[in-house]
Amino acid sequence: MDEEIARLYAEHGLAGVRPRFAYPLIRLAHQGPMTIRDLARSLGRTHSAVSQTVTALRGEGLVTTEPGPDARTRVIHLTDRARDLLPFLEAEWNATEDACAELDAELASGLAEYVAAMRARLTERGFHARLLDHLDWRSEAGETSRTDGDGVGR
Repeated sequence: MDEEIARLYAEHGLAGVRPRFAYPLIRLAHQGPMTIRDLARSLGRTHSAVSQTVTALRGEGLVTTEPGPDARTRVIHLTDRARDLLPFLEAEWNATEDACAELDAELASGLAEYVAAMRARLTERGFHARLLDHLDWRSEAGETSRTDGDGVGR
């Protein structure tokens, strides 16, 4: 699914943005600047994992960091670029949740059967098409990303 979300990002011109960036960026937008440790706690992830993600976010110009209250901490801030991307990232996040719920509703079985059935359903109709069906996004040019149900944009 991450590959198909990344494909969606590329189609919408989000160069350098990876699916794993969305959750921390959305959290920072809603809760404001925070330390890596606080962000890790709020996301339910390890300090190490979030530190690596923050390094990647900084490399893409999506966050800045500054020294925190003590020498061991860094406070993370969103950049203007990140704030500009947030409406789309939030729309994608919601579309992903809706597409996952749709996929879950199509499946009713044990885990092994569930995984096999999920693979079959995604082969029949990929996650990218499902995302597009739920994505409610209008570009600045007024173009919409809603589709006609077959994953092809209208």
